[in-house]
Amino acid sequence: MSFKRSYYIIEIQYLGFRFHGWQKQPEVNTVQRMIERTLSYVLEHKKFKTLAAGRTDAKVSVNQTYIELYLDEKPLDVEAFLPLFNKNLPQDIKALSIVETDEKFNIIQHPKVKEYMYLFSFGEKNHPFAAPFMVNFDWNLNLSLMQKAVKLFEGEHDFRNYCYKPTEKTITQGTILTSEIIENTIYLANFFPEKSYILRVRGEGFKRNQIRLIMARLIQLGKGEYTFEEIENSLNLPNVEFPITYIAPPSGLILNKVDLVS
Repeated sequence: MSFKRSYYIIEIQYLGFRFHGWQKQPEVNTVQRMIERTLSYVLEHKKFKTLAAGRTDAKVSVNQTYIELYLDEKPLDVEAFLPLFNKNLPQDIKALSIVETDEKFNIIQHPKVKEYMYLFSFGEKNHPFAAPFMVNFDWNLNLSLMQKAVKLFEGEHDFRNYCYKPTEKTITQGTILTSEIIENTIYLANFFPEKSYILRVRGEGFKRNQIRLIMARLIQLGKGEYTFEEIENSLNLPNVEFPITYIAPPSGLILNKVDLVS
């Protein structure tokens, strides 16, 4: 018996510290590999396909995002599916919700706003338990100057200097809706340092390693290795190359949420 293809949006979250990113790769542990392995078991090896709202790099975590599930078999009982799916997923991946959609929806092409948060501290070394969530920079940083400079990234810019190895086909224009450094009152634990901070960035689309490159440039500014004017020029003079000498570590980066724009 043949069935009409059915479509579902699954909301997920995961801790990325032990994974080599989202995308399936041979012989390494990735989030997509674990999710599809679990789906194959739960769906009893029926034919399916998944697409993600975006990919993450190794050690990057996600508080909330979506995948789309295409199923060429009998439609799901969504109420029964979610607890069964979670029961078989590993402890560091969780499905939050599932809703049925239709063939008109495409998770990749659908407009969305993404919010990233980069957790960091500076000065005294953190408790080792904080390592999967937060990066500690072993320098005294000029935080007020960093907080001033981070606002330069808001608005429409050519982010060529904040895109890792762009090609001629790479679209480097983009718009950042919010860019700020705030004290961390969102992700808390008793083994976190007394004070920690968040680089919070919201926008409709980001380039490869863009958030980590912004964080790196702000850290270099805070250390005195970069000037405020150089940050301005890196955004206003995209044809002038500002060499990438440092990329902030991935483990502090969290895709905090994805808003699907109706």
